[in-house]
Amino acid sequence: MSSPLLLCTDLDRTLIPNGAEPESPAARPWFRRLAALPEVTLAYVSGRHRALVEAAIADYDLPMPDYVVGDVGTSIHGLDGGDWQPVVEWQRLIGADWGGTHAAALRPLFADIAELSPQPDDRQGPFKLSYFTPAQLDVEALRARMRERLEARDIRASLVWSVDEAAGCGLLDLLPANATKYHAVEFLMQRLGRDVATTVFAGDSGNDLEVLISAIPAVLVANAHPEVRAEARQGCADPARLYCARGGWQGLNGHYAAGILEGVAHFHPELAERLLAAPETPAGPPAL
Repeated sequence: MSSPLLLCTDLDRTLIPNGAEPESPAARPWFRRLAALPEVTLAYVSGRHRALVEAAIADYDLPMPDYVVGDVGTSIHGLDGGDWQPVVEWQRLIGADWGGTHAAALRPLFADIAELSPQPDDRQGPFKLSYFTPAQLDVEALRARMRERLEARDIRASLVWSVDEAAGCGLLDLLPANATKYHAVEFLMQRLGRDVATTVFAGDSGNDLEVLISAIPAVLVANAHPEVRAEARQGCADPARLYCARGGWQGLNGHYAAGILEGVAHFHPELAERLLAAPETPAGPPAL
């Protein structure tokens, strides 16, 4: 058996093929087989809350994960006997950054900032305050204004910005400082006794950047926005830790699940060999 692997992947436009680029038809069947290997522990790391993650699993025929890191890292649930259980240690850890304050109490701090439009209630959380912004704006100037107000309240926070290309808008999440996707993945690694040799992360957007440029081996799927690709390459301290999918593995195009598979094959070729040797492996389609 191959070494264990903690596979952490974003959902929208990373595993889920809901971007503009085409999906290789065999990619998700391959991915389901990868997730079924006994040495693989699967975690979905998403901006969605758990109910929306469950909807995505049903809508896109995704494998059931062992963990869901939801709400851009502010919640973690583990599957225990068929039931989802919150990881309470994580809630205590990130709650300390806000000194017991919840997101709703912080919203009045930014009510006068014209560039911020609150997202619907189902996209908010106890430790996640989410806004729409214009797609084109001075992000650093906006962050500076918000940080000044937060620091005055002694609130330690992360301000994570990305672009929703399909909607043509920006997305800004205000989170506890230790509640980013990176910190959540790091927490899971420690909880499961994994390290950089036994973990891979996959993503596509700005809110994945902190993991993409970290010491954790990471895959940027081929359909990622060119700006994210450029930022990830520029910010990555160790280029060997970042793999940018380009297509070609088993004739797949590198988009979405195909890019995740390609990256896993790059970092863990022995696991790819196990996958290829498994019975009834799906045939790869021609490259798209």
